[in-house]
Amino acid sequence: MLKKIQDLLKEVENFKSDSLDEIEQFRIKYLSKKGIVSELFSEFKNVPVEQKKEFGQMMNKLKTQTLIKVNQLKDSFTADDKEYSELDLSLPGSPLDSGSRHPVSIVKNEIVEIFSRLGFTVSEGPEIEDDWHVFSALNFPEEHPARDMQDTFFIEKNPDILLRTHTSSVQVHEMESMKPPIRTVSPGRVFRNEAISARAHCIFHQVEGLYIDENVSFADLKQTLLYFAHEMFGENTQIRLRPSYFPFTEPSAEVDVSCNLCGGKGCNVCKYTGWLEILGCGMVDPNVLEASGIDSNKYTGFAFGMGVERIAMLKYGVKDLRLYFENDVRFLRQFSSAF
Repeated sequence: MLKKIQDLLKEVENFKSDSLDEIEQFRIKYLSKKGIVSELFSEFKNVPVEQKKEFGQMMNKLKTQTLIKVNQLKDSFTADDKEYSELDLSLPGSPLDSGSRHPVSIVKNEIVEIFSRLGFTVSEGPEIEDDWHVFSALNFPEEHPARDMQDTFFIEKNPDILLRTHTSSVQVHEMESMKPPIRTVSPGRVFRNEAISARAHCIFHQVEGLYIDENVSFADLKQTLLYFAHEMFGENTQIRLRPSYFPFTEPSAEVDVSCNLCGGKGCNVCKYTGWLEILGCGMVDPNVLEASGIDSNKYTGFAFGMGVERIAMLKYGVKDLRLYFENDVRFLRQFSSAF
């Protein structure tokens, strides 16, 4: 038994390797629970009494020498590979793909920035609203089709609560809580029960504006929208206003801009008319002012509203509204994060 231990000591002393795997296998062979050292210790009870002391000393020496050998080889291996294993903090880091803002966010922020230069503040409100702020306070008759379940998402447990169909509800909150002059834009997400297609979606974003003060005229509205069109689409952009109808404005108008893709000459995007519709507007109906506690004999105002996706489609030449909601990285990478 003692001779066997001496042979094992020589084997440990002579072992050499430049492979971490081989060194680990050597350690397992000698020092694991089922290794050589453990097996020899299990034979201790069979050693004659007069040899137990010497056997014990030899076993401890074998275990110690094996540990020393393994550690020396691992340290030597690490030292030889030092230039590769250490991290050089002066080296350039791995490149990371930088993200960009969503095109809807870019355009929304640009719209808000343009109107902020005219003194408009930003107001926000809840997406889940009551009938008063979405319809009644905005002069919607009881029989108006927008109240129908086909157009509006009502909360089933309480038909008076609904997902807002426009951000005009935020303007009602502003009129109820503030005294004129009021000059604000209300960006936000809105919901309508519409079939999803290349030109429509059940979720989209709006920016609506409101200006109420003494002696506000339709001319002020037209000049404000002309300024916006020049800032958003370029100085050569022209606008036209077509008579329309909205319950909360009187008179009301739809606003078109000259097609920036064809220069007004006519193309498939503008349906060969040279014009593109961008928003609705009008003078605030006196009934809306009175419903929020504002004296319609003293104050007048104008309001406008636009779909952010619609403006983004015109600005970037996107022809399918659904692309904004698919989160395709290839599509999103095309847009700048300037705003």
